[in-house]
Amino acid sequence: MNTFTDRDPAEKGAFNRLFYRNRRPTWLGHSVSQFFCWWARVGLPPRNWVALQVRDRVSGRVRADAVVIPTVDGERYVVSMFGAVSDWVQNLEAAHGDAIISQGASVRVHLALVPPEQRAPILREYVRVASSGRKHFPLSIAAPLADFGAIAEQYPVYRIEVPAARVAL
Repeated sequence: MNTFTDRDPAEKGAFNRLFYRNRRPTWLGHSVSQFFCWWARVGLPPRNWVALQVRDRVSGRVRADAVVIPTVDGERYVVSMFGAVSDWVQNLEAAHGDAIISQGASVRVHLALVPPEQRAPILREYVRVASSGRKHFPLSIAAPLADFGAIAEQYPVYRIEVPAARVAL
């Protein structure tokens, strides 16, 4: 598991500390995430906001988190703005990549971990499209691709694969 040695950039502002502490959502941050999960399940815009549902590694219940999906070269990805310490990342690894993505309709997917050396352009696109998520990155939208490559190992990225035999639920 990757660890961060510095503070979450989002926590520098007092307002953001209402939502995040130590790279974890507070109860308010969790509540806002659940609202956006509902928003995505209903199918309201934008289309790149989705509810990511993964079976909890401890309780076995399905848990949902709101995530933003960047698209690079026609492929869609899920990025962990909190790095590997994120609960959904740990749950996804325990579930061997099996998840459900909801944006209007629900689709069973497999999330395949992208190697760190391939993550830089995906992270840069994520920072561009995820207005809330970008606050957790130490880089700006205008940062060079090489800078994203330097932090790539800290931020898990998963390619969304929709099995051909599976259809929308």
